[in-house]
Amino acid sequence: MSNFSDGPKDKFTKKYMDLLLLLLGFICMIVGVFGSFLPVLPGLSSCWVGLLLLYLTKAVENNYWMLGITLLITITITILDYIIPAKGTKKFGGSSYGIWGTNIGLVVGILAPIPFGVIIGPFVGAFIGELIYDSKNHQRALKAATGSLLGFLASSFINFMFSIIFLGVFLHTVWEYRIILF
Repeated sequence: MSNFSDGPKDKFTKKYMDLLLLLLGFICMIVGVFGSFLPVLPGLSSCWVGLLLLYLTKAVENNYWMLGITLLITITITILDYIIPAKGTKKFGGSSYGIWGTNIGLVVGILAPIPFGVIIGPFVGAFIGELIYDSKNHQRALKAATGSLLGFLASSFINFMFSIIFLGVFLHTVWEYRIILF
């Protein structure tokens, strides 16, 4: 017959489980910060998983509002990651061909095994899309492709900013519960 009391072995196991979750959460946070500007790594979604892992520890009190709001922010910014480069193309005078080229280039850039494919793909896609629309106006095609690149950079900056904010929330929460965690 087993005893499910909070004996010394159970406290020992809970403490190490909390430390494991804390370590995994911190790793997710670091991967997320780097992923905010390195397209091969997951960005803000990784940071959110890090926050979730922190709140899954027994030491940190669950805060469903914090997790819900940060999840909503993560979903919104993830959607904007695909919209902002296309809007940049349009803002710089691109046609619907350039916008489609940006989106197709983004997908190809993600799937292509080339360095900086996520940056190069939308730029080249917008450029080719604009050349299909008007093969004689190379200046307009270059301008629309530049808008796509600036849109991508703006999107990356927003991702990085929120990743740092999520890291700050993580570190603040760890500091707040440091006595219980360690």
